[in-house]
Amino acid sequence: MTSPDFTALSDLASRALGGSVSEANDELFAQRENLIKAEAPFFDPSDFGHKGKVYDGWETRRRRDDGHDYAIVRLGAAGIIHGIIVDTAHFKGNYPPFISIEAASIEGYPSIEEVMKADWQTIVEKSPAEGHAANAYAVADRHRWTHVRLSIYPDGGVARLRVHGEVVPDPRFLDGTVDLLAAENGGRLVGCSDAFYASPANIILPGRARNMGEGWENSRRRGGGNDFAVFSLAAAGIPRHVEIDTSYYVGNAPGWVRLSTADARTADIADESAWTELLSRTAVQPDTRHRFVLDATEAATHLRLDVYPDGGLSRLRLFGDLDATALSETRRTWWEALPQSHQALVADQAPR
Repeated sequence: MTSPDFTALSDLASRALGGSVSEANDELFAQRENLIKAEAPFFDPSDFGHKGKVYDGWETRRRRDDGHDYAIVRLGAAGIIHGIIVDTAHFKGNYPPFISIEAASIEGYPSIEEVMKADWQTIVEKSPAEGHAANAYAVADRHRWTHVRLSIYPDGGVARLRVHGEVVPDPRFLDGTVDLLAAENGGRLVGCSDAFYASPANIILPGRARNMGEGWENSRRRGGGNDFAVFSLAAAGIPRHVEIDTSYYVGNAPGWVRLSTADARTADIADESAWTELLSRTAVQPDTRHRFVLDATEAATHLRLDVYPDGGLSRLRLFGDLDATALSETRRTWWEALPQSHQALVADQAPR
């Protein structure tokens, strides 16, 4: 079965990006936090607990009234949602036959009582769902949201909730030197040569990897050439220093790395001549955090990482400063994506 195009976008709700399931009205059979685990759901047919079958997902008790159940997720990174997957994997006789999705844009760090009183907007109307399936729902609304509420009718179990979209960073946190590559700031993977074991999208996630499985690992190269990954930066900026982390890659780190940048505002990144070397081919060590000062003078919108001949990385950080034009555009994009109710709360931040 072909996955919808929107699944290529970041999962804004993922625990790996900092998401949290902040509330659920019921979780008697299986806890709500399972909804946003980054890994695929598992199932052990012989695993039973005191309350019944153990599921890797969120499961509520059987309702005996006319209500419905819900769970609220604070997105790890606020953004514009393009589509949602409600995955009912392994829930075959206990899945919800219908779901709906609402979203809210909330300032700061509200209590759950404040979240419940927020201006919630429906982004997926009440719709049918199938059991043991990755139910896909496209979202047409193009506002920036910080929270989503999954409602299931009347009850049942959901293994995973994936909220795919574009990160829209808060420009108030982009002044000064920031990680231009970070997924939480809007950086994203746009292409790579190989992701056999794990995607290079992992290396721009928050925090340090806890093991080799949380980084990028390609297959062993048996021919010529080398592996690479290309990223779109959060916004155009001038790189100042880079961190290349091979932690946990002991026998499969690259021998050398190279970094190049391009500015898609003035050149076609598909053209090799558009790329400028940022860090020349440099030897790296296994299981090591490497930091390099950069000598860049021009802003860039994209970064290319080459590893020689192959090998994995744990994390990649590119610290720099947004140029004036990019910062202005970021402010306007953020403001125009805010729902009116949120704009009213931060009226002093309106672009001048």
